[in-house]
Amino acid sequence: MGTNKSSIDLEGANQGLDAQGSSMSLASGPEFSPFEAPWSAPFDRRRFLQIVGASMAMAGLAGCRPKLAERIVPYVKAPEEILPGDPVFYATALTLSGYATGVLVKSETGRPIKVEGNPDHPGSLGATDVFAQAAILGLYDPDRSQEVRLNGQKSNWSVFVAAAQKEFARLKSQQGKGLAILTETVTSPTFDAEIQSLLAELPEAKWYCYEPFNREVVFAGAKLAFGVEKEPLYRLDNADVIVLLDSDFLYISPGRTPYTKQFAARRKIRKAKQDLNRLYAVESTPTVSGAFADHRLSVKAGEIGRIAAALAEALGVPGPASGGVGAEIAAWVKAMAEDLQAHRGRCVVVPGETQPAQVHALAHAINEALGAFGKTVEFIDPVPYGDLYQTASLKSLVAALDSGAVESLLILGGNPAFSAPADVPFTEAVAKARFTVHVGLYADETYDASQWHIPMAHELEAWGDAKAFDGTAAIQQPLIEPLYGGRSCLEVLSAFRGRPTDGREIVRSFWNRDRQNFDTFWTKSLNDGFVSGSAPPSTVPQVKVGWFAGAPGLKPAVVTGVEINFRPDPCIYDGRFANNAWLQELFKPITKVCWDNVAVMSQATAEKFGLWNRVGPTGKELLVSLCDVTYRGRTLTRVPVWIQAGQPDDSITIHLGYGRLRAGKVGSSVGFNAYALRVAAAPGFEDGAKVTARSERYSLATNQVHSYTEGRKELTIFDAEEFGHEEAHGEAHGPISLYPDRPYEGYAWAMVFDTNVCTGCNACIVACQAENNIPTVGKTDVLRGRDMHWIRIDRYYLGADSSEVHHMPVNCMHCEKAPCEVVCPVAATVHSSEGLNEMVYNRCVGTRYCSNNCPYKARRFNFRQFTDKHTPVLKLMRNPDVTVRGRGVMEKCTYCVQRINSARKTAKKENRPIRDGEIMTACQAACPAGGIVFGNLNDPASAVAQLRTEPHHYTLLEELNTRPRTTYLARYKNRNTTLVSALEEFHSTTQ
Repeated sequence: MGTNKSSIDLEGANQGLDAQGSSMSLASGPEFSPFEAPWSAPFDRRRFLQIVGASMAMAGLAGCRPKLAERIVPYVKAPEEILPGDPVFYATALTLSGYATGVLVKSETGRPIKVEGNPDHPGSLGATDVFAQAAILGLYDPDRSQEVRLNGQKSNWSVFVAAAQKEFARLKSQQGKGLAILTETVTSPTFDAEIQSLLAELPEAKWYCYEPFNREVVFAGAKLAFGVEKEPLYRLDNADVIVLLDSDFLYISPGRTPYTKQFAARRKIRKAKQDLNRLYAVESTPTVSGAFADHRLSVKAGEIGRIAAALAEALGVPGPASGGVGAEIAAWVKAMAEDLQAHRGRCVVVPGETQPAQVHALAHAINEALGAFGKTVEFIDPVPYGDLYQTASLKSLVAALDSGAVESLLILGGNPAFSAPADVPFTEAVAKARFTVHVGLYADETYDASQWHIPMAHELEAWGDAKAFDGTAAIQQPLIEPLYGGRSCLEVLSAFRGRPTDGREIVRSFWNRDRQNFDTFWTKSLNDGFVSGSAPPSTVPQVKVGWFAGAPGLKPAVVTGVEINFRPDPCIYDGRFANNAWLQELFKPITKVCWDNVAVMSQATAEKFGLWNRVGPTGKELLVSLCDVTYRGRTLTRVPVWIQAGQPDDSITIHLGYGRLRAGKVGSSVGFNAYALRVAAAPGFEDGAKVTARSERYSLATNQVHSYTEGRKELTIFDAEEFGHEEAHGEAHGPISLYPDRPYEGYAWAMVFDTNVCTGCNACIVACQAENNIPTVGKTDVLRGRDMHWIRIDRYYLGADSSEVHHMPVNCMHCEKAPCEVVCPVAATVHSSEGLNEMVYNRCVGTRYCSNNCPYKARRFNFRQFTDKHTPVLKLMRNPDVTVRGRGVMEKCTYCVQRINSARKTAKKENRPIRDGEIMTACQAACPAGGIVFGNLNDPASAVAQLRTEPHHYTLLEELNTRPRTTYLARYKNRNTTLVSALEEFHSTTQ
C-alpha cells in the first residue's frame, strides 16, 4: 500500500514553514532587533492577538497544498492509520562510495526529519553512522545547487534536454565515438543497466569510474592471490582472534556498521558470558578500530608489508620474504602467530584499504592456511559495476581528453576537479571537450570546469537502487519532492537519450524484467527496504600456488624523509560533506579537532622539526605551530600541526576533503587541500616528504580542553581475567546525604553506557543533534567552549607511551540528587516524578549557576541565537516534538523525553504499561555497537536494571553522591599475557 506525499518546492516550503514558525518569525522582525532577547520587547494584547491570528490563518493555508499522485510505501503503517501529527517511517537506503546502508526515515507531515537504521537490512542491522545521521541536513542545505546552468549562466531543464538530445543524435551518427561517461562507484543495478543499454546503442562510447577512496587495492589483492577479483566479507562474530593490518574496518569500510555490531557482540562481557575476542592492531596512524585493540603496534605504513610477510613466515605460509624485522616487532609477530595458530578456524587477518595489493594477498594466504575461509571470511564477486581500478580509469579518461578522443563528457556525480590526484590534470583536460555536463548536489569545483550543470536530487528525493557491502540490493524511494528541482543521474542519462525521465518508472522497469507477481514484489521490497534474496552466494576461492612469484616486491624500508599518509576525514570523508555543519563541528574520534584538518605527527617528530602544541590563554583553545609540507616537488603551506600519541615517528597523516573553494557558505575556505599533494602512484602513503617549521601559530578548536572534571577519575579499565574480582562500584557504599530520599513510583528512567563496546564513532552525537534540534555554533564559539552537543565523547590516553586510546561518552546524568537543581534561582531545572532532570525553558533567565555546579559539565548555554531562524528551508528539518531554544537559555540531554511521551501515549491507548525496549533514545538507536541501554529502573527484569547488577557496573564520580541515573560498565582489555611478558622483557633489556 502507499500513501500520498505533499508536493513541496522551495516556494511552497517557505509558505509551510512560515505557518509553523510564524510566531518566531514575527519575533525576529526588525522591531525586535535592538533587544537582546525577544521577550524583553513591549508586548500588548493587540499584538498578541495579531500573532495568534496570523499563525492560525497560515496554518490553515499550509494544509491546502496539492498532493502528488506518486505513491511510496511506508515501512509499517498502512494509509488508513496515518494521522496528522503522527510520524511515518519509510524504508530506503543511503550510500557512501556507492555502498548502501538501509535506513528508516521518519516523515512528519511530508517532511523527512530523522534517519534511523533498518533492522532488517544487512548493511545496517538497525544502526547507522555519522554520515547517514547527517543526511537530513544535507537534504535541506540551502547552499545546494538550485538551477540548471550553462557556462555559469542561468538556464532551464527544457533547454538542456534539447541541447543534450541534439548532441546525442550527433553521437549516434558516429556510433558514440567521442562520448565518455564518468561516474562515481556504481552499485545500482538499474543505473548499470541504463549505462549498458547506452553503450550497446553507442558501442564506441566509454564508461569511466572514479572517486578518491575506492576499493581498487582490495580487488587487486584478491586477483593477485586468487587470479580473479573478489570482495571479502568478514564474520567477526565467529572470530576469537583478529589481526588488523592498517585497517579501520569498524569506521570506514563498506561493512562498518554490521562489522561493529558483530565485533561488539563479542565484547559484551557479562556474568553469564565472558568469551571476549582479542584484537591486535598493527597500524600507521591512530584509528577508531585501533583504539579498540587489546594490543596496538604503531609502525610506519611502509613497514606493515614486511610485518605481514614475517607473520606468514612464522605460520609457515609461503609468500614474499620479509627480509627480517627488529627484535620488538619479532616479539609481536611470534605472539600473534601463536595466538592465531591456537585459534585455527576462529581467527582472521584483515588488511587495510591503504595498503598495497601484496599485503591483501598475504592476508588471504594467511587466512586460508588458518582455516578461516568459509568461517570468519567469505568472498563474493565485486559489488560495484564498471571499472574496478578507478585511478587508472581516471588517468585513461584524462589521456583521451588530452588527445581529443573524447569530445562529449557526462560527469554523473562526484567532484573530480577537486579530488583528482595532483598529477592527473583533470580540470585542464575537461576544458578541451566541446560538450560537458556535470550533475552534482552543489555548484562545486567541477561545476566551474563544465559547460552544463544540472542540480542533482538528493537520495531522499529520488528513486534509485543500490547494493550493500554483501551485495544485497535495496530500492531507494523518495521521501519528498525535490526541494530545488534536482534530477537523479538516472533521469539525466535517460533525458540525454531522449527517453522517459520518470525515475520511478525507470527503476520499476528494471526490476519488472521476467518477474511474476511484480506488484507484490515491488510493495514488499519497498516496505522491507531491501530486495529479498538479492545477495549473491558466497564462494571459497583458492590461493594460487606461488602467487607471489613475479609480483612487485614489498616496499623497502624508509631511507630518507618523512612518510606521508593520506586518509579520508572521519567527518567530511573525501570532501563531499564539507558543507554539512553538523559534520564540520563534530569532534573527530581521535584528535577531537573540528572545523580543520591537520598534519598528525608524534611528539618526537614535532620536537625534531621544532613544532609544538599548547593550551591557549583562555584555556578553551589549542594553539599549535604551522609547518610547510613538501612532497614530490609540491608544497602545502601553513599546515597546522597536531601532536598525536600513538603516531609513529618520522610519519605524518593528513586527512583529505578540506580546502574546498566551492563547497558552500559552511565548507568553503575551511582547512587546507591535501589533494594538492596526493599522486596517482601513491594514493595511500609514501616516504620522501619534507616538513619545515614556520614561525606562525594557529588556533585549533577541540573539546578536549573543555569540560574539565577537576582531575576526578572518570575512566575505569580492567584486564579480562579480573572480571568479577573488582572493587564494588555503584551505590554500594555512598555517603549519607543531607537531602531526603525521594520515592519514585511507576517508571524510573535510567541509562547505561557500556564502555567495553563504545568505539567513539560519534554516531550518537549526530543522532542527538538531528533529533533534538541542536544548533551548530561555528569555530569561533567552539574556541570559546560554547559547543552545544548534548552528548560528548571524551578521549583518554593510557599506557607507558600514552598510545592506548579509550572513549567515555558523557551526557546529563539525570542525578537523583542533582547539584544543578538546588542553585537555580527560578526553578528552571527541576526533577520529574520519573526521575528526569528537566529544563523549563521559559523560566530560564540564564544565570548559568546550574552549569557551574554540574560536576559532569553536561549543560550547554545559548550565548547567542545559534539556531538559524531566518533560512526558511532549514525549519522544515526540525523535530516538531522538541522546543527550539533561544538565546539566553540553558539546555542539555532530556533522555529524549518526547520519545518517552510518545511511548506513554501508545501504551495508554492500548491499556498496558510501557514495555522494556519500547523506548529507544536517539543515541541508543544510532549506536552500531549496541553500547547504550535505556529503560525503567523500577522493572527488575528490564535490561537497564539487569546491567546495573553486573560486577563491572559503576557510577561516574560516585564520591560526589549525586546518584546519577546514567551509569557505566567498565572497559576490559583481553590482553595476551605472553605478549605482555615478552614486551616487558624486551624493554627491560633495552633500557
